[in-house]
Amino acid sequence: MKELKAFKIEIFGLSNSTHDFSFTFNDDLFAHFENSLVSKGKGACDVILTKTDAMITLNLTIKGSIELECDRSLELFDFPISVNKEIVYKYGDEEKELSEDVFVILKGEQEINIASFLYESISLEVPMKKLHPKFQDEPDSDGMIYISETDKESQEESTDPRWEALKKLK
Repeated sequence: MKELKAFKIEIFGLSNSTHDFSFTFNDDLFAHFENSLVSKGKGACDVILTKTDAMITLNLTIKGSIELECDRSLELFDFPISVNKEIVYKYGDEEKELSEDVFVILKGEQEINIASFLYESISLEVPMKKLHPKFQDEPDSDGMIYISETDKESQEESTDPRWEALKKLK
């Protein structure tokens, strides 16, 4: 994966205080990641960076929409997303990931690229069951197939009479 230069934050010259950054994303962000769940989308990401001598904290606020394909009708629709995420960078001797939101970076690090965090945060917003908004008002059958009363009656009528004789033996 190539790094996206549009999502780099130069941290080397920043003072120890709070800084605001704004980024916009579009289809180009998703094109850089292979086998992406999302191929189209657009929106904005506001970043509040708090820098201290020991660590850097990023608060990401992502708002936008992504294009999904409905599982029921195969129609494309825009799905709204809204994400708030915090990422912590601590200074250390070697780069490593302590948890999914806490990282260790070298003291002399020049820049941070938030493209992968932005992509992951958006991808995690994709629902398991992607339904077009026009299907949202319909009652959910919990994955079961709907059978009307007339279907049940015709199913009972088509029961083999030999089974009825076996049921009588019980």
